[in-house]
Amino acid sequence: MSTLKSTQGSDWLRRAMRCFDAVIAMVIAVITLWLLPHVQMAGRADYALLILAGSLMLPALGELMGLYLPWRGRSLYSMLGTYMLSWAATLVLLSLLLVATQSTENFSRLWMGLSSLAVLVSGSVLRAGLYGYLRHLRAQGRNLKRALLVGRRENVERLERHLIEMPYIGYARAHAYLDDDSPGFMAGIEALANQSAFTRDFDEIWLGYPLSDGEKVRCLATALIGIPVNVRYFPDLSDIRLLNHRPAQVAGLYSLELNYSPLDSSPLRLLKSLEDRLLGLGLFLVFLPVMLGVAAAIKCRMGGPVLFKQQRHGLDGKRFRIYKFRTMSLHHAQHTQQASYGDPRITPLGAFLRRTSLDELPQLYNVLQGRMSLVGPRPHAMDHNEYYKDVIEDYMQRHRVKPGMTGWAQVNGWRGHTESLDDMKKRVEYDLYYIDNWSLGFDLKILVMTLTRGFINRKP
Repeated sequence: MSTLKSTQGSDWLRRAMRCFDAVIAMVIAVITLWLLPHVQMAGRADYALLILAGSLMLPALGELMGLYLPWRGRSLYSMLGTYMLSWAATLVLLSLLLVATQSTENFSRLWMGLSSLAVLVSGSVLRAGLYGYLRHLRAQGRNLKRALLVGRRENVERLERHLIEMPYIGYARAHAYLDDDSPGFMAGIEALANQSAFTRDFDEIWLGYPLSDGEKVRCLATALIGIPVNVRYFPDLSDIRLLNHRPAQVAGLYSLELNYSPLDSSPLRLLKSLEDRLLGLGLFLVFLPVMLGVAAAIKCRMGGPVLFKQQRHGLDGKRFRIYKFRTMSLHHAQHTQQASYGDPRITPLGAFLRRTSLDELPQLYNVLQGRMSLVGPRPHAMDHNEYYKDVIEDYMQRHRVKPGMTGWAQVNGWRGHTESLDDMKKRVEYDLYYIDNWSLGFDLKILVMTLTRGFINRKP
């Protein structure tokens, strides 16, 4: 009975959100039209038809993109991102429809722009408010789903700790079956399956086992198949350093990707690329006079060449040529040597450029080329990569994303000369945290932190 009630509650919320998205789009479009008296509405029927098409198209596309999947356990950022993608897809399809019917001239572009933005803002605000309200309810012990925990003692205890530490996610422990490898354990599971086919005091079953117990998980899945609830497997991966991980289907087989990055998603990678190209172009134009002045100073004080060019490893370990302003006197070296305090190779002008990070500005051209990002792990010299990949276990995971002009490690002080292996390990730790937790908001936060504390570099 409890499962039926929670399922009906979730279905009601999803139906309500579909209706809300359609109604709010329709109401906002009409109100915006009413607030723009100068708009010529000779073809009122055309406006009504467009409003109706857009209002129905938004929830339809949202359904295809998973917008109305259950919210429990989902992050607010992923939910708002899905809503924004559904909204953008609706605008694209409506625009294509208007172009195909040659009726773009019949509608006010100001009205279309204002009403579209109002729909996006209102839908996002409502979802954020409802998301916060549901978290508040669940933290108070209401609107909960009860999970039956099955597994090894240490794994079950780990799941219980998560439920206690995060009451707002909306799950509570029903009871637990601890696997002690005794014959009575499987007999108890089979009895549970027989008793719980139609009535039960739990809503989901959570299995907690290490990957080495795959056969036991298979047997449990078979034994529990007669219970009509979600059975979730939480593999113990605590001994593996992961980026974000996700299930995937490849060649008809299910797999668990152990080093998935959010930027492996095509829509998010496109969003990141737009961020780099648009912001990168703006910053390039803003700093162009500064770069011309620095280039002239280098030419006058140090002679040519003005730029330092070097091969680095980028996305997926592929090589690219990085650009910096030259800060050292001309010299030849077989191996890359990190700049150190009092390094005689650094000129007085070069020391100033390094302290103020002005030597990095030509990398804006790398960003516009698409070979670097504004934000990401800093690219290291190639022979340094060859060394550190063998002494730091997860070092090469930094190359799952494009290298950046600035990064989470840099704004937290882990930049410049690394005096010990522990320094580099700490930098890699921050880089992997960035990859694991990427979002557009996180990028903007790092860019702001770069402006406030990332330009001045006290290391050589």
